Amino acid sequence: MAFFFAMGSQGIVRAWLAFNLTRSELALGTVMVAMAVPMFFIAPVGGVISDRMDRRKLIILGQALVLASELTITLLLILDKLLFWHLLCGSVIMGCIFPFIMPARTAIVVNIVGRFGLGKAMGINMAGMNATRILGPAAAGFLIETIGVTNTYIFGALLYGIGIFCMFRLGDFPPPAKPQGATMAGSILEGIVYVRQHQLVLVLLLFGLIPMFLAMPFQNLLVVFAEKIWGVGSRGLGILSSVGGIGGVIGSIWVASMGNNGKRLGWMMSSIAAFGCFLLAFSFSPYFLLSLPFILLANIFASVFGTLNNTAIQLVIPDHVRGRISSFLMMSFSLPLLGTLPVAALAEAYGAPLAVGSASVLAMSVAFLFYFFSTSLRQLNRHIHQAMRENR
Repeated sequence: MAFFFAMGSQGIVRAWLAFNLTRSELALGTVMVAMAVPMFFIAPVGGVISDRMDRRKLIILGQALVLASELTITLLLILDKLLFWHLLCGSVIMGCIFPFIMPARTAIVVNIVGRFGLGKAMGINMAGMNATRILGPAAAGFLIETIGVTNTYIFGALLYGIGIFCMFRLGDFPPPAKPQGATMAGSILEGIVYVRQHQLVLVLLLFGLIPMFLAMPFQNLLVVFAEKIWGVGSRGLGILSSVGGIGGVIGSIWVASMGNNGKRLGWMMSSIAAFGCFLLAFSFSPYFLLSLPFILLANIFASVFGTLNNTAIQLVIPDHVRGRISSFLMMSFSLPLLGTLPVAALAEAYGAPLAVGSASVLAMSVAFLFYFFSTSLRQLNRHIHQAMRENR
């Protein structure tokens, strides 16, 4: 939670700095893409390392490298030497390191609680991460205004340090099996072959990309809504991000309360439809206060969908490929950042409301096309029930 608290606060500060250095929506998209491109391509390597290395040590090493990068940005801020390209470099470094951290973090949850505790554990884990989305952006929004952007960045760097300290309190989690003579490329290929041979896993991976690529980039454009649409400044930006984070926590706790619910597919389809509708309402809200319940509800249902989809994948895969499959999920994690660039370009040309509203409608349409044309997706509940029975 300390690590993701820092990520949430630094993300807001980085967006704030990028926008104020350039006054360009497209610059926001460029910073996010600088993180997303290496994240996307390095993710398979991170998954292989997660299946070969002690997962706790891998997380600690990755978080230490992130801290070193953030301390460099902090020093440039203190010296008043920070330029836009420095932010781009920091984003690239984060994009290179994060693919090693996240597959290990996802896999370690299953190592701790086992398959039958996974439904609730993933919900609780996501609730904790989403809670930091409330506290991190809210703290950043208010601290920028009260103590200045430099001290706010220092605050985030301290949190990264706390995150590393906490990880030392976990026990070791060695890999499930050490491959003999397998090359890096061969291990990646093995993971790809596994996905190709198991259609349900492939469908779930692709299905989870829909809101991530088409609609979730709105999170990175909240600064535009705060600054140009409603004129509420950094404090309003913090409130928007915090309300969205509250929605994420509610959605995750909701999923945790479900456990291994037998109606998973119905909840997934309902939640993606509700997410799109409420995001569309948020996009064209004429008033700041009116937008808050819409962003709250949109994030509740986005969290329900994402947690259910990711948990379904973890339930049906074996542990020896868990790191690699989690790395493919990591690739999907980068898609909101990649999706930010076209949405940001559309926002700069036609305005943020039209850009985000169009993306929400497209996300709903593609999701239901997926449902109607995918037989394995429609049989999701039966497949999960079978996987649970086989692993008793």
